[in-house]
Amino acid sequence: MAKKTSKYTENWIPIQSINNGMILLDNKYFVTGVKIMPRNIFILDEASQNAVLNGLKNFYNQIDFEFWLVCADRPVDITVYLSQLQLLYNQTQSPAIRKLVMEDINKGNSFMNNNVVDTEYYILFKEKNPDMIQKKLRLLINGLSGCGLIASQTTNDDLRVILDNFLNGGVNTEFGTVVAL
Repeated sequence: MAKKTSKYTENWIPIQSINNGMILLDNKYFVTGVKIMPRNIFILDEASQNAVLNGLKNFYNQIDFEFWLVCADRPVDITVYLSQLQLLYNQTQSPAIRKLVMEDINKGNSFMNNNVVDTEYYILFKEKNPDMIQKKLRLLINGLSGCGLIASQTTNDDLRVILDNFLNGGVNTEFGTVVAL
């Protein structure tokens, strides 16, 4: 008898849950890591650029476990900012200030209409032992700090964005709620 395959992605992905900034896999491994705050080193002088790059080279050579470098695009949501601008526009009487605020509103709307995204950077690893997870997280955060970069443990939301990017090719999939009557 042929094995019946599922048409639903969640049935073939070996993920049990996402909690505490970690993905629990069916094989009892956890996948977690750090999110690295972007930093444009190319605005620094050449010596500072080289220091960051050499620091990263040394940092990567210190890592003695399997890891993945991941880039993920996250849609930028500036709706709250646009709402605040609209309130400011409605409250302002000065034509010059209203013109400036309207220019910012139009620029914000053009960002929203062109699906602008932030690119986020992660270093992920898998591990079963909770003590080793903490040790590896500290190593990554401290090592990146030594390179002048800020990193923190991934959140549940970060991991969902990474999975969404991987499974859907970066296409935003907010379908809404389906209600059966």
